[in-house]
Amino acid sequence: MAGLATSLGAGAATNSLDQMPDIDTLFLFGSNPTEGHPIVSLWLKKALRNGAKLIVGDPRKTWMAKRADVWLNLKPGSNIALLNGMLNAIFQNGWEDKSFITKRTEGIEELKKKVAEYGPDVVEKITGVSWDSVVEAARLYSHADKAMIVYGLGVTEHKTGTENAIAIANLALACGQIGRPSTGIMALRGQNNVQGASDLGPYPSSLPGYQSVMDAKAREKFEKAWGVQIKDKPGLKSVEMLDECTKGNFKGLYVLGYDIAQTDPNLNHVWKALESVEFLVVQDIFHTETTRFADVVLPGASFAEKDGTFTNGERRVQRVRKAIEPLCGMAD
Repeated sequence: MAGLATSLGAGAATNSLDQMPDIDTLFLFGSNPTEGHPIVSLWLKKALRNGAKLIVGDPRKTWMAKRADVWLNLKPGSNIALLNGMLNAIFQNGWEDKSFITKRTEGIEELKKKVAEYGPDVVEKITGVSWDSVVEAARLYSHADKAMIVYGLGVTEHKTGTENAIAIANLALACGQIGRPSTGIMALRGQNNVQGASDLGPYPSSLPGYQSVMDAKAREKFEKAWGVQIKDKPGLKSVEMLDECTKGNFKGLYVLGYDIAQTDPNLNHVWKALESVEFLVVQDIFHTETTRFADVVLPGASFAEKDGTFTNGERRVQRVRKAIEPLCGMAD
């Protein structure tokens, strides 16, 4: 997956919600905000009432898709082909922001070479979207003075989720639609405080603040603070951990606040993995599909039963104070 050099994270929000009403063109991709993110949708509707052009990439004809200037009703799983097709159309027509690319990016020739593979025939075959629609979407986005990409779980909760986010970043950078008011990228997270949890370093490849476990200085800092030794290689992702369970390499598993037996893809594989381990501990605030497989179920404390912080979609950190003592009798 070729890409322009960028520091954008997969879950980054580059602009605030109150900038949305001034958008000229909105590219909504893999998200149904009127149902999934109603507060965000109110801001987006203001942009539409103010005359913003709307591009929607979604297999479903959502509320937004019905009102789109261009509806890219792509086949599920063809996100990369669609985005690279748009980039190819932009480069073919010279619609890229050459000044921005020269000053702010690297790797442009590699990217051009890669997306050139996504011509009309290839894109139409893979996505099911007409090339004319792809070109029109590319034209609207690249010609806008202020364009924003808003995407959701249809992009990130996907086998190629990381590559999808990179392709979106490539599109924004190629058109210079970032770094100014009412431009940029807004990634809509799936659940409350996912952003805050991510910032604290739960990823197998990073420490708090997205500092890499392969960075010796970062490891040294946290080893000193935590009093433990940290491995210099990334750990396994959740899907990879389940694979190890089915292979018999994991004897035990501790699942915390995650209903993998219901939300993960390929549930037959997930159930087999959970049944394969000798000892399964699940901690949650209520019974879930996953607790059915557990040898031990531990109670958790809800947001109202503990002090802490929430980080919203604009990365504002908001303090939460405990309203009641934990009903399960747990200490904080």
